[in-house]
Amino acid sequence: MRNRAAKEIQFVVNEKAGVVSGLLLKPEHSVSLLVFAHGAGAGMRHRFIEQAAVKLAAANVATLRYQFPYMEKRSKRPDSEAVLKDTVLAAVAAAKKHGGELPLFAGGKSMGGRMTSLAAAQEPLDGVRGLIFFGFPLHATGRPGAERGEHLTDVGIPILFLQGSRDPLAEQKLLKPLCARIGKSAELFVVEGGDHSFHMLKSAKRSDEEVLDAVVEKATGWMSKNA
Repeated sequence: MRNRAAKEIQFVVNEKAGVVSGLLLKPEHSVSLLVFAHGAGAGMRHRFIEQAAVKLAAANVATLRYQFPYMEKRSKRPDSEAVLKDTVLAAVAAAKKHGGELPLFAGGKSMGGRMTSLAAAQEPLDGVRGLIFFGFPLHATGRPGAERGEHLTDVGIPILFLQGSRDPLAEQKLLKPLCARIGKSAELFVVEGGDHSFHMLKSAKRSDEEVLDAVVEKATGWMSKNA
């Protein structure tokens, strides 16, 4: 689902990492703006991220998708954590510039959401009212643990976890206690039967499209509540 209404932008991460690209999709009657980071293996034009952005736009939620420097250079190896966090900060600044007075939210798919949360735990993201994770990677496949989420208790703004029940990177028995430790500011929305990218089994009664609609509906409602 290609959306040609997205505006291509660029912004500087820092002197060493240089310039990265972004795609701003801003409906005429936007009510909020989501700074949307990609996952480790695919960039801002990945089908899932693009479909989500289009569906969010239909609900009057603007999005700024952006590349991390390694993806901009077409490298398969992610940047250092410091560079990834700097990119998140630069993307939020770019969103403030292009979004005007729109309420800001930030997050992303898998690694992009986690890096956004690490940046937010280190220092408040300027103007950001909440974080949204489209599949938080709590642990590696087959290596369950909650260490990757320990910093989330230091994030002082609301958090929405959008997770598939079959996600091999976030076992529910670990994710639910983590949300409890974070407290009332954390909300968990579970897609029954969904995997890390919300894909459903062929035997499922719901299609991937219907699931993405439900995920986006939850995200937009949550943003409206926290704007």
